[in-house]
Formats: sequence, structure tokens, C-alpha cells
Amino acid sequence: MSKDREFLWRRLHSLLGVIPVGLFLVFHLSLNFTAVGGEELYNNSIGIMELVPHWLLLLMEWVIIYIPLMFHAFYGIYIAFTATHNTKRFGTFRNWMFRIQRMTGIFLVIFVAWHIFQTRVQKALGAEVDWNMVAEIVDNPLMLAFYIVGILSATFHLANGIWSFLVSWGITQSKSSQKVVTYITMIFFVILSIMGVAAILAFAL
Repeated sequence: MSKDREFLWRRLHSLLGVIPVGLFLVFHLSLNFTAVGGEELYNNSIGIMELVPHWLLLLMEWVIIYIPLMFHAFYGIYIAFTATHNTKRFGTFRNWMFRIQRMTGIFLVIFVAWHIFQTRVQKALGAEVDWNMVAEIVDNPLMLAFYIVGILSATFHLANGIWSFLVSWGITQSKSSQKVVTYITMIFFVILSIMGVAAILAFAL
């Protein structure tokens, strides 16, 4: 692959990780967070999506979620296995963030595929996606732990990915601006993580 083409692919990979995949993650976690208000509030919240015509919802899912997500995931795997990690020689904060970004990315390919199978695929087969479905999934302690790790991996991957996006697109060029964005994205990671974990625990308790 030529350097110019790889540069463009990496830019596209970075962009799609934030828009629309990252935005969808925030929306998805926000919608799930209604679970802390109880079964009725959660079911009513996700029921809004049923008002969208089926063909339009399916089109939106593929254009906004699945196609960008698959490109980001598959090209991300390529990046992860071709990247050079320097954490043994240079144990700096950013080198570790780079390494964890790749590790969470690989794990998320497995987690997201399994999550889609347990929800969207089952819905296509006739199951009802509601409070009871999620509660039944996380009733297994191992599955609950799997989901918690998946949520934390996703929130970290997005937060750190935003930092990388801002740097790679030349938005934050100075060391001081990059340091400020590091704090902002880590706060963002904590907030999203609390929302996600609180939501999944609401189904388990």
C-alpha cells in the first residue's frame, strides 16, 4: 500500500471512529442509561425507535452504523497488527495509550459482534429487544463481567480515539493543547463509563 493511500485510509478510519460510530456509541449509552429509571422507562425509551418505518431504520443502521463500523473494525485490526509498540523501551503515557487503544480495539471486534448477535440478530429471528432480554443476558455473572469490560473498552477506545483524531487532523498541534485535550477526553471516558456500567448493573440488580 502506497504511503499516500495509507494516509487517506488512516484518516478515514479515524474520522469514522468519531463520526458516526462514536456518536452512535454516545447515543446508545445514553439510551441504555434510562435503565437506571426502571423497566418501564427503558422500554418506553427504546420503543421510540419502533416509530421509525422498518425499511428506513434498516437503511439507517447499515449506512450510519454497520458499514462505518465494519470498516473501522477491520482496518483497525490491520493497524493493530502492523503497529510498532514501544512500551518496553519507552514507557511513556502516550505509548501506553497507543497500546491500550489497539488492545481494546481487538477486544471490541469480538464484543460488538457478540452483542449484535445477542440483540439485533435475535430480533431479526423474532425475539423482542426489551428489558427482559437484556436482564436475561446479564443474569449470567460471566456475561455481566464480559459486558462491563466491553463497555469500559468502548468508552476508553472512543475517548482516546478522539484525542488521536484531533492530533491526526491537525486540530491540536501544540503540546499544551494536547495535554488539555488529554484531561478532557479522560473526563469524558469516566462520565461515559459511569453511565454505561450503571445502566448494565440496573438490569442485573
